[in-house]
Amino acid sequence: MSDDDQKRRFPPISRRSFLKSAGAVAATTGLIPGSESEAENTESTADERIAEKLGPGAVTIELEINGEKKRLSIEPCVTLLQALREHLNLTGSKLVCDRGACGACTVHLDGKPVPSCMILAVDARGHKITTIEGLGSPATMHPVQESFVARDALQCGFCTPGMVMSVSAALAHNPFANVDEIRRATAGNICRCGTYPHVFEAALDAATKLRGPAKA
Repeated sequence: MSDDDQKRRFPPISRRSFLKSAGAVAATTGLIPGSESEAENTESTADERIAEKLGPGAVTIELEINGEKKRLSIEPCVTLLQALREHLNLTGSKLVCDRGACGACTVHLDGKPVPSCMILAVDARGHKITTIEGLGSPATMHPVQESFVARDALQCGFCTPGMVMSVSAALAHNPFANVDEIRRATAGNICRCGTYPHVFEAALDAATKLRGPAKA
């Protein structure tokens, strides 16, 4: 191929044409102000700035716990379990493994069972939190609590609050749950005393109470 043919096939690129081409590419990839991608990046940056404002000192937050609004001043690194036990005196949720492996600290977050030792208190804002104290009281126990007492489904008691919370969440979702479903629901709850058979009996007993009398 001659030099003239090469020039016709591959014309030289001027600085002006290069900048115009680069500008077009930048616009399509969101690198020029006004593009949709930059707007998303701006929102992300704004969120990061908000997150950076939390700490290192204490911040004031509001949590909805057992149907009540609670305001407390805590450091952003405080877990929901620590906030409950150390700041709000709700000690029913037990601190055992502190690794999300034993289930003793289980609470309900928007109705779902979660290990409160694995959630930061600041991340629980805007959610409905229910602890064992909010599920029932000695005077008016929840059906699951009543069945745990009746079926002797506890020994040392450290796992019991978490077990009750996991079982009650499962039965709230499906009051017709069978023993296999109860086993799966409590798979994350460890009982060192080995009272699992009584736990399952109590759960099935509570299920009949929650379903109510059978219709003729």
